[in-house]
Amino acid sequence: IQDAHLSCQSPTKWNSVSSADSPEKSASGAGTGNLPFQFCLQQALRMKAAGILTLIGCLVTGAESKIYTRCKLAKIFSRAGLDNYWGFSLGNWICMAYYESGYNTTAQRVLDDGSIDYGIFQINSFTWCRHGKLQENNHCHVACSALITDDLTDAIICARRIVKETQGMNYWQGWKKHCEGRDLSDWKKGCEVS
Repeated sequence: IQDAHLSCQSPTKWNSVSSADSPEKSASGAGTGNLPFQFCLQQALRMKAAGILTLIGCLVTGAESKIYTRCKLAKIFSRAGLDNYWGFSLGNWICMAYYESGYNTTAQRVLDDGSIDYGIFQINSFTWCRHGKLQENNHCHVACSALITDDLTDAIICARRIVKETQGMNYWQGWKKHCEGRDLSDWKKGCEVS
């Protein structure tokens, strides 16, 4: 029996176990010749399930959120041409991103109307991006899932479009409440951006 439970690869070892010693008996008490194979199949399926769960765990871990630092974002935003885009300083963009998402690339907020705000800029699914099969406007022509990645390209392009189409940054409540009309020069201070 000890050899049998150690190696499912050799079912012939199961055959050497007498039916009296075998824990695999049918309800009537008689041993069944198929049970060692069934046991091995069950073990293999359990191992496969464990492997799949491990793979899913790795994928979930790989999709962890990235929370940028203020200076890293200042550099990314500067390179993307956000400084003075539509007259809004780099400080406006950094401040807005902080109050909208805490610089978290995978931030998501479900609103009362059922729509979802996505990513570092909290861009809404109803108007600006495509989420599933809902009837959204998708003005940015982008999947909402593209707004919650570490690559901020789609999020920045969409944010620029929002500023252009709405003629300002009033779309973002965090910006209106915490950034609008304030001296925002400290937001890029020490970040080695011009």
